[in-house]
Amino acid sequence: MNPIRHKTSLGDYSNLSAFNRKIKYGIWVYFFMLLIEGALRKWVLPSLASPLLIVRDPIAIWIIYQAYRSNQIPNNSYLSLVFIVTIISIITTLGFGHGNLIVAFYGARIFLIHFPLMFIIGKVFNREDVVNLGKITLILSIPMAVLIGVQFYSPQSAWVNIGIGGEGSSGFSGAGGFFRPSGLFSFTIGNVQFFQLVTSFLFYFLINNNNVNKYLIIAAAFALILAIPLSISRTLLFNLGIVIFFLIIASFRKRKYILKLLNLGFIGVIAILILSQTSVFKTSTGAFTERIETASEHEGGAEGILLDRILGGLLSAIDYAARDEHIFGKGLGMGTNAGSQLLNGKVEYLIAEGEWGRMVGEMGPILGLLVIFLRLQLGISMLSNSFIKIRRDDVLPWMLSSFGVYNIIQGLWAQPTCLGFSTLAGGLIIASFNNSD
Repeated sequence: MNPIRHKTSLGDYSNLSAFNRKIKYGIWVYFFMLLIEGALRKWVLPSLASPLLIVRDPIAIWIIYQAYRSNQIPNNSYLSLVFIVTIISIITTLGFGHGNLIVAFYGARIFLIHFPLMFIIGKVFNREDVVNLGKITLILSIPMAVLIGVQFYSPQSAWVNIGIGGEGSSGFSGAGGFFRPSGLFSFTIGNVQFFQLVTSFLFYFLINNNNVNKYLIIAAAFALILAIPLSISRTLLFNLGIVIFFLIIASFRKRKYILKLLNLGFIGVIAILILSQTSVFKTSTGAFTERIETASEHEGGAEGILLDRILGGLLSAIDYAARDEHIFGKGLGMGTNAGSQLLNGKVEYLIAEGEWGRMVGEMGPILGLLVIFLRLQLGISMLSNSFIKIRRDDVLPWMLSSFGVYNIIQGLWAQPTCLGFSTLAGGLIIASFNNSD
């Protein structure tokens, strides 16, 4: 019996209109291009690494065009306000900011292309599409875990660890003489975000396993447990804690999940005991533990992650807004790596490393803070509506929110891979409320 043959296709779209069918297939292409973009830039077409940075943009534009032709672009205040703010920011960028039109449009594409795509995914995709994408994500997690294992144990000079454009290495400093692997992606952050998405879907399928093969769930669970130490990423471990926390909240809201939560804990302990007998898990866990101990000395452990990355982002943005003399900002795109390369000839942080500080620096305190609170409102809206669904015995939106909401509110949209996962996650959360076409 094939463990992954049970309903893992993209879906039957034969009964859809031509426009809807095109848009849905376009969304699937966007998803797969998000996964292989780094592989194209590293291994397949390294000479085209720079233009491939925006390889998903034409796909997104095509989807938006098809949605426009079929009247599928949602009409809501989020899109209207973001469109107005972005147009104003383009004008102020050219008149008072850095003045580079290419950099301005590179920064504007975040809100003019990918942000609307999130809502189109939410409108065109339905619950079945979201579940199918989740199953395929679980399937892909297995070879992805194998790949990062190979990268973890291979020297940085090996072809699996080659960097963007076929130069240098894609590994990032880790611990114990090992580097953080990037998987199929350009940088390690893509690998982390992929497994964060895997975690959300995996926990959903663990408590709602009627439509997915149990052997796939077990294999994906082992892949995730292996991926956490192999990634040497505290963020991925922290995300696992968040997903478990969301599941605990769901169990208080719907008591039938309490038993399933206990079963999950038992299965997790057994899986760790089995994996702990392997040298692969022992070595990677040792490096991961060293990474946690070293980072905790400088950042204060989990408290440091919470305060610095979540609460500190808003405080730093407000502080930046209070101190910055550029009322209209320094210009769209200036806070991105590609923008700094075009403006300054090298990759560096010309504004701020954090997402909220970047937006305030690019757009100015008024427009920047407006967009920040707009993203906060959208994330809170998703979270509250997902919470209501738990009582109706539907935890899919809630579990997806465990990963997606943070990316909506504070995800690093200046980084193309993070932008892609944020767009996808937001769209999936909205689509998970849709029962049928």
